Order: sequence, then structure tokens, then C-alpha cells
Amino acid sequence: MPTTTPSLEGFMDHQHRKNGYARQCAQALNALHSIPYFTSDLADELAPFGIDDHSTVYLAGRASPLGIVDPAVVTAAFNSFAPRLVAERIPALWDLVPPERALRAREDASAAALERLLGTETVHSPQLAEAAKLATVAAGACALPGRPLYAANSVLPQPERPHAALWHAATMLREHRGDGHVAVLGHYRLTGVDSLVIDCASTHGMAKEIVMPMRGWTEEEWVAGRERLAGRGLVDAAGLLTARGAKLRDEVEAETTWLDRRPYDALGAEHVEQLALYVRDLVETAADAGVFPPPLRDFFAPPADVWNAL
Repeated sequence: MPTTTPSLEGFMDHQHRKNGYARQCAQALNALHSIPYFTSDLADELAPFGIDDHSTVYLAGRASPLGIVDPAVVTAAFNSFAPRLVAERIPALWDLVPPERALRAREDASAAALERLLGTETVHSPQLAEAAKLATVAAGACALPGRPLYAANSVLPQPERPHAALWHAATMLREHRGDGHVAVLGHYRLTGVDSLVIDCASTHGMAKEIVMPMRGWTEEEWVAGRERLAGRGLVDAAGLLTARGAKLRDEVEAETTWLDRRPYDALGAEHVEQLALYVRDLVETAADAGVFPPPLRDFFAPPADVWNAL
């Protein structure tokens, strides 16, 4: 029997009907995961070990589940960081603080940040405890193959404090989607700086002025990436997405969502909606408290029209 390949539009419509709030849930959980990296809590936890560089603090948080590995492993798993930035910090970082101690620091930092920003009443509420349980169920349903950062986080002990448990589950789900995203980017030959250039060229990404230095790329490397993409017809001379580039980026996001469907299918549409809306409210509260810099407020806590279009 002949088969046909569904169009991207048909696929997206099917996914919207099937998963409902799944993409919004992933967006909200990613934002919740990101909160401690915009506060001083993790830096404060690591300061006694002589760690005061922002990039090193970030790597201590996200790379610690991998243990002591070669910087090439971290660069490969993260995809978007300049190899030079990673190699300048990994594995020397672990001479200052062992990975297991860094893991404790990030749990304490995330718990402190959430309690301060959301309020003691919220983090000790039955609603947050229920959200932590739902997120943990979803995170436990993810597949391991091809998901190195998810796998590394999935074998860590479950935090006892509900708000720390919610952050831990959000982190697993964020890394699960991220691992899949890296795989899709590799398929489309969008690795390293190229993946950042095309994202910043879209209306959905962060600004180059924020991303380029944060990920350790030079202006020359950024321009070279833009030229490679221009040669493929994905960006124009001004560095803006062409129609072809916009279509490719939509395909990347659609395929990433397809690879990320398992945890939300396991949770069920009603619970996914419940979790998405509750975590979104938490992120909005944190955003209102000023956790995200003004240029990134709408990226992590988008307005209602953008949120509903996810």
C-alpha cells in the first residue's frame, strides 16, 4: 500500500491536537530550570571553592552530572559552547570542587532561589508538591538512548524537598529535550556556532550581543558561521533568516518536539495542561520578581499571545 509523508503543517496540527499543552509545558519547565543560573545563589555556594567566573559557575551546575570527563565530551553534549571556553575550565574546575559537591551546591542553590522568589508559602504548598510529582512522573518516562545529559541527571538521587524535586525533574526534562534538539541540529548540519547564529537570526531567539560572549565565540567565528549559513541560503547578507532558513528552523523545532513527546504522552493531556499552567505561573512570579534581565523576560516568560502560539 502506498504511503505519503505528512506535511510539516499537518504534523504540527496533529501534534497540537494530540499533546495539547506539551510544548508549553516544556517551555515552562525549561524556564524554571534556568532560574538559578540568573541568581547569585549558585555562585555563592561555589565561592568558598575559589570559583567566581560566571561561565565556570554555569559549567559547574550543568556539567557536574557528567562527572570528570574530557572537555570534548562536555563540548559535544552542550553543542553550542565554544570548545575553547570549555577547555579553559574543564577539567580544571574539578580540582577546585568535586562534581558530587557541585551537585549538592546546585540543589541547595536552586532550592534557595525558588523559595526566595516564589515565597515560602508557595514552595511548601500542596500544589507545588503535586507539580513536583507530575514532573517526576514525566521525567521518569523519558528514553535513555542518545540522551547523555538526561541520562546523567536521571541517575542522581531524588531531592527530598518538593521545590528541589520539581527543579530536578524540570532539569531532566530540559536536558531530555535538549539532547534531542542537539541530535536534530546535527542532522541539519547546524552544530556549534552555526546553531546559535540561525537561532539569533529568528524572531524567537536571544540577541547575538547576549549569546555570543555567553557561549564564548569570537566575532570572527560568528561571522564565519553566518557566511556558512548564507552559502546554504538560510540567512541573507544582513544575517536575517531567509524563507528557506525560517522553514528549516520550524522543521528543527517540530522534529525536536516529536522526539520529546514521550514524557508528555506518559503524563496524559489533562496532567500536562495542569503542570504547564502551574509552572508557568511560577515562572511569571519569578519574572515579576526580576530574576530575568529585561531583554530576556519575554524569552523565558512570554506574553500570552506568544505562549498560546507555542
